[in-house]
Amino acid sequence: MDAARILFQSTCYIVLFAVCIVVFAKVSSKSIRQGALLVVSIALYLTWVPWFAAVLLASIVINFLFGKWLRRNPHWLPLTAGIIFNLALLSVFKYLPELATRVQTLHPFLALALPLGISFWTFQAMSYLFDLYRGEELDPTFVEFALYMAFFPVTISGPVCRLPEMLPQFRSEEKTRSDMMAHGFRRIAIGVFMMQLAKMLGQGILAGDGIAGGFDRVKQWSGPDVWLLAFGYGLQLFLDFAGYSHIAIGAARMLGFTIPENFARPFHSTSPSVFWTRWHMSLSFWIRDYVFLFLIVLRRDVIWRNSVLILSMVIFGLWHRASMLFLIWGVYHGVLLVVHRRIEAWQRLLNWTPPPFWEPLSLVATISSISLGWIWFRANSLAQARTMFSALLSPATYGSRNLSGSLYGLVLVLAVGYVAAILTIDALKRYEDESGTGGPQSHFVGTLARSRWYWLPPLYVLALLFVILVTVTQSSSAAQFMYRGF
Repeated sequence: MDAARILFQSTCYIVLFAVCIVVFAKVSSKSIRQGALLVVSIALYLTWVPWFAAVLLASIVINFLFGKWLRRNPHWLPLTAGIIFNLALLSVFKYLPELATRVQTLHPFLALALPLGISFWTFQAMSYLFDLYRGEELDPTFVEFALYMAFFPVTISGPVCRLPEMLPQFRSEEKTRSDMMAHGFRRIAIGVFMMQLAKMLGQGILAGDGIAGGFDRVKQWSGPDVWLLAFGYGLQLFLDFAGYSHIAIGAARMLGFTIPENFARPFHSTSPSVFWTRWHMSLSFWIRDYVFLFLIVLRRDVIWRNSVLILSMVIFGLWHRASMLFLIWGVYHGVLLVVHRRIEAWQRLLNWTPPPFWEPLSLVATISSISLGWIWFRANSLAQARTMFSALLSPATYGSRNLSGSLYGLVLVLAVGYVAAILTIDALKRYEDESGTGGPQSHFVGTLARSRWYWLPPLYVLALLFVILVTVTQSSSAAQFMYRGF
């Protein structure tokens, strides 16, 4: 995308977002608020590729009609027809071009572009149909349903929302309070900084020495190189997507809306099960509620339960892209979940009490196994993934490295910085809790907490300027808004 298009889109977003902020802060009329929000949402979507909006509008109209059919007749037939329509729409744009690379007769579909956010708003449409079938009392007007599908903070890359939570908020006439705006602005500021860190990690301190170059330019890796890329890519993806989620949640909050959280400290997970309740939570919970729980009740045996668990993770993988790499990634994580469940079953059977070192050991094992999965997620081909895993399993490669020392240092600094930020946040939170209860307080932490609005903003500005300075001085293809491609 050229610089002029980016500038145009950014300017449109800022101006129209500001208009919405004013409307929601000053106007209580539900119809005016809904109308303004819908117009802005459609206008911003049109700044990408205009025909994308036609696909979105078609999905809105057809799913709204399926919803009316389901409300009149809560039967499996309209539900099945609606789900088939949504899966067909998603498959045409997301999976047909991939299939066309392998099937000669489908080559005309190679150039079919993927409408932005189709994976997210299609899943929102299906959750609406599932909820109606389950008996949820949902009666959106066409404008309200269109808002649900096109709500601009989440249209492109989520989080995946659900109508039972959004509909009362669309109908609210409460004006946005100043504390909501302040909270939303802080979330946006955090998100911007995280995304810039992700961009720096993708590019590297030196041009081409980042995570992107490690996957796209290097042809041979040592064992340490593969571990670095596996963990570094997971960190980059977290900073980028969690950062975007902060921006989306913050933008919605500045308008008075509360939308689902998407990340909850996933690097603190001590098991694969815990990880998937903390990473891309809105999609994880969608698959749990509408796939796993739906299928699990069909049979009660352990083999079926484990098979459904693996199938759910396969769907998670193929949701990203229909390729063998993502299929393997889904199977891999499904097997991790099954193994973890078997370990838990053995612990209960043996009435085993874990020793004190078990939790940190579980954390290291979890993050290591999750990180290895990112190789399948990011590799450019099956051959590349096999080569990287071969290096990983070859003891002879552990005495050398092919990636730059600057990348090793950058990943280490960002990992340590993340831990330091979490510890600082927790310390300030404990101080606030202790202040409210009259408990013992640290003088140093108390001083930091009371003066944080004096030292935090300058520190934030300096750090952001430094990261931007590093990233803008390079020409790089490192991805930004990495989930936009899904």
